[in-house]
Order: sequence, then C-alpha cells, then structure tokens
Amino acid sequence: MDFFPPVVDDPYMYGQIAAANALSDVFAMGGTPAFALNIACFPEDLPGEAIREIFRGGSDKVREAGAVIAGGHTIADAVPKYGLCVTGFIHPSKVWSNAGAKPGDVLILTKPLGSGITATAHKRELITPEQFAPTAAVMAALNKRARDEIAVTGANACTDITGFGLIGHTAEMADASGVTIELFSADLPLLPEALSLSERGIIPGGLCRNREYFGGKVSIAQSIPQALQNILFDPQTSGGLLAAIPENAARGLLERLGGAVIAGRVLPRENMSIKVV
Repeated sequence: MDFFPPVVDDPYMYGQIAAANALSDVFAMGGTPAFALNIACFPEDLPGEAIREIFRGGSDKVREAGAVIAGGHTIADAVPKYGLCVTGFIHPSKVWSNAGAKPGDVLILTKPLGSGITATAHKRELITPEQFAPTAAVMAALNKRARDEIAVTGANACTDITGFGLIGHTAEMADASGVTIELFSADLPLLPEALSLSERGIIPGGLCRNREYFGGKVSIAQSIPQALQNILFDPQTSGGLLAAIPENAARGLLERLGGAVIAGRVLPRENMSIKVV
C-alpha cells in the first residue's frame, strides 16, 4: 500500500504516478499484480472533474499492469492524497527479496535518478512544465517490463528505489545480504535538469534526512562532486528496480532492457555497506 499528495499539477498524470508507485512493490518482488483498491483523501471543494481524472489515471495504469481496480475508500481531507493497496501473486519459491546479493553479482538499475530534486524545483516553479515532463514520464512508467526481463535472467536480490533513495535502498540490500556494494557514480543515469538543480542547492527535505540516516553506512570518494553526491541520497517517487544478477547475464539483460545500466557490483563484506567510486 502506498499513497501521497500530488507531485504534479495534472490530475490524470498524478493518478498514473501514484498507481505506478504502489504497483512497483509487487514488481520488485517478482510478482504479478492482480487487483488493487483505491485509497484517496480529497478536499470537499476539489472539483469533481479533477477527482475523476485522478481515478482515471490510476485505473489506466492498473489496467496497463494487467490488474483491475476492485473498489476502495475515500475520505474528506484538506490535502489531496491518492494511492493503491495492491494484491499480487507469486510462487513462494520465486519471490525476490533484497537479501540474496552475492559477491561477483552486478547491480542493474532500470530508471534514471533525481526525481525528488526535479519535483522540488517544479513545485517552486524553478523549471518549466516542459523541463519537468521527462521526470513525470519516468515516474508514471511501470516497472512491469523491467520485472519481466529480469525474471528471464533471474535475480539474486531485487528492490525498487523509492523514498530512501539509491543509497538507502542499496544499503538495505547490502546489509540484508551480508555484502558490500560498490556503486559506479560515473555510470549512474540522471534525469534531465537534476544535476544542474543540485548544483544550485535545490534539494528536498527528504534528501537531507536520508543523508543523516544512511550517511554512516557509505564511503564516498572525495573526487565525486557534491551535486552528484546529493542525487545519491535523493528520495525517488516510482523509481526503478535495482537487481543483483550474475555478471555473465548482464550483457543480455542490458540489450533487452533499453535504458538500464550497470550501476555497481557486489563485493565481500567490508567495514561499510556501500562504497561509491
């Protein structure tokens, strides 16, 4: 289950993003969504057309995932909020967890980073709707195809990159697996505008909280610019999958899954959960 206030102005796109974000948890475990319940809070003076568009966006995204909306619940609240409670299925022996990464694996990342920074800039009207459009499209994209292609290869561990940012979710994988993960900062995919906005100091509050909580688990090379370090901790909305797979399977997966990159590798456990080079 996941829901949150609007991250975009367009109600239909908001519905799509919120639904894709909630569905991602099932895809990150290798599962197939079956049905979902709407969870919504709307001000009493919110126009009915906006509410219909939010629900339509969520319904279209659930249908794209191969599932159905089976009902839900709505209450009155001063701040709009929308999301889903998703039920999916998977064979117990095929569940992906974040606890199986093995030394020698490589880390595949399927979506670019920086949505927290660009969304913050959008809310402050520091970038145009056209500049923000690539971020909205990435957030609204399902992780279904990434799940399908990773399933062909097989994943030793998998998670999705959301509110804890790349560093937080990678640290959880490293600690659960008893390994150290090395991230390749130069190879990380970034959303347009994210780095330049970070250089201007435009960052969300959640980024600072992630750095405070997870900073002690990571060593970052001094040569990495502060603006790029910020993006490592940036909280993502409907981010991509991060999968640990055997290195000999990486080339085929990257060829099938356009836009994905090798973001790092898995090492035997050292004193830190993460090394960023």
